[in-house]
Amino acid sequence: MPNKPFYSCEIPVRWGDMDAFGHVNNTIYFRYFEETRFQWMLEKGVPIGGDTYPVVVTIGCTFFRPVFHPDTLRVDVFISEPGRSSFMATYKVYTSADQENPCSEGYSKIVWVEKATGKSVALPDAVRAWF
Repeated sequence: MPNKPFYSCEIPVRWGDMDAFGHVNNTIYFRYFEETRFQWMLEKGVPIGGDTYPVVVTIGCTFFRPVFHPDTLRVDVFISEPGRSSFMATYKVYTSADQENPCSEGYSKIVWVEKATGKSVALPDAVRAWF
């Protein structure tokens, strides 16, 4: 994995992100990954909502320590070499108190599909240019 993130953003921890145990619920991290993906695609000018679009087909996360409200998270994204229609994104999440050691790491495999057929298609040129 490269040292420099492909994209990075900040996401505030909302009160409603916490669960009955008083820390951010594990499912919420997938929403953080989703928000980061769409922020980066918008910033990079990738059209979303046209005839083709990105779909997450695999996703996972490892948790190193709990996160609490209030906090602001930094999510760094790293992307791997693409296949014909897909690529892997890796996410490292940091709290404002510890910008050196991630509180979690995740990944997702992203596949481009055609809206009309639901079948995979070649990555758009704008996406392939990232690599």
